[in-house]
Amino acid sequence: MAVALDTPVPDFTVTATGGRDVSLAELQGRQVVIYFYPKDNTPGCTTQGQGFRDRHQAFADANTLVFGVSRDSLKTHENFKAKQGFPFELISDKDESLCRLFDVIKPKKLYGKEYLGIDRSTFLIDKNGVLRQQWRGVKVPGHVDAVLAAAQSLNKS
Repeated sequence: MAVALDTPVPDFTVTATGGRDVSLAELQGRQVVIYFYPKDNTPGCTTQGQGFRDRHQAFADANTLVFGVSRDSLKTHENFKAKQGFPFELISDKDESLCRLFDVIKPKKLYGKEYLGIDRSTFLIDKNGVLRQQWRGVKVPGHVDAVLAAAQSLNKS
């Protein structure tokens, strides 16, 4: 069962870049953006990550932490993060536990072949651990600005 809007997100602990374990409970008091993307080092995912990178200070000013999530390995994440200069952590969700929690694994088609992949999606969790906004089937242009505006607005309330 996926997390519903305006309900608490169940606590989770996942492994992120920098050898860091991230648990939602430890992040209480800060807003959290979790963005899911299909694959490291692909054009759309790189552009999306760069958008969050370029607005990192504005998110920090809005008391908001950003985490990127895909099924790639931590090693691939570390390389992607270093290459792009991302100031936020990337989470490796090899077992798809976070993907299932947020219901982002969807049937996709590539060259006529069907497979299960990550639907580019972003979630904004408030400082009390409640899911306040979600964007599914994200198109990269303008998306980071929309998430930032929502984070800034939520931080003021």
